[in-house]
Amino acid sequence: MDTKTKAGIIEQYRLHESDTGSAEVQIAILTARIKQLTRHLTENRHDFHTKRRILQLVGQRRRLLSYLYREDADRYQTLIQRLGLRK
Repeated sequence: MDTKTKAGIIEQYRLHESDTGSAEVQIAILTARIKQLTRHLTENRHDFHTKRRILQLVGQRRRLLSYLYREDADRYQTLIQRLGLRK
């Protein structure tokens, strides 16, 4: 992921002007990275290192989502709707 893409994601999901590490921003960055690696994996089916990395990123995103749900369920709901993660 290049720096312009990452900066755009941070700009879109940040909570305040100097926010770069809130749970929303981290989850959005992880989601973009997972989508990028998923596209790579569809073209390179036998790339097991990428498959392992996707599983690690999904687990990290799941832990961040559960943290956000515990802290503020409304922020959790709006984030998953914005990212299109669940129904």
